[in-house]
Amino acid sequence: MISLRPRGEHAPLRRAAARAGGGFIALSPWRLQLRDDDATRESLRLALRAPRVVVTSPTAVRAARSLLPLQTVQGQRWFAVGSGTAAALRRAGVAAVEAPSRMDSEGLLALPGLQDLSGVELGFISAPGGRGVLVPALQARGAQVLRVDVYERVAIAPSTRSVKQLLTLAEPTVIALSSGEALETILTALPAPARDRLMRSRVVAASERLAEQARRLGFSAVAVAGSARPRDLLAAAQP
Repeated sequence: MISLRPRGEHAPLRRAAARAGGGFIALSPWRLQLRDDDATRESLRLALRAPRVVVTSPTAVRAARSLLPLQTVQGQRWFAVGSGTAAALRRAGVAAVEAPSRMDSEGLLALPGLQDLSGVELGFISAPGGRGVLVPALQARGAQVLRVDVYERVAIAPSTRSVKQLLTLAEPTVIALSSGEALETILTALPAPARDRLMRSRVVAASERLAEQARRLGFSAVAVAGSARPRDLLAAAQP
């Protein structure tokens, strides 16, 4: 299994691959850096006052919590992209969190509480890039989105060790895909021989949207998993 998650975020998928008896390569396209400045803190303060708040990742929870306490205002509703983000919010003190069973942007947008947003202020806690369909979709439903990026992805070169591992892999190989931006970034960063080797891998995508993106990039063998959960990605990787 080839993971394209940020540096330090590979452990759940690595454990799932090990339980399934598979090998594992971490190809990190970036590292995560939390923001800590007055402008971000003030934007977060405004977002946290909105009657509805969307949080896109556990890292966004951790970064926001490092800036300001997270607590529910009366009448406020919180939404998380997936169960991991929802659990992180509950640990941070937000008791009631709504999250979809399908843990991706499309699943979040299907939640009843995010349908009629005409004139509603909505705090959106995330990072630059990624989840690119969410803000336009929420705005199209009438939301006044108060976006705050509480961390950022800093591009890094793939490690020499990971590149060597990739070049010596016997086929077949599988890419666990939960971020289209990560896939595009790693394809650009890899040296040509390693990129060519990666392109021969089968892709297991966390959504149909990501699967279509992989096909557009030139991958010929693409499957869609039930969600971005490691167990679902591993299940879809089985021949």
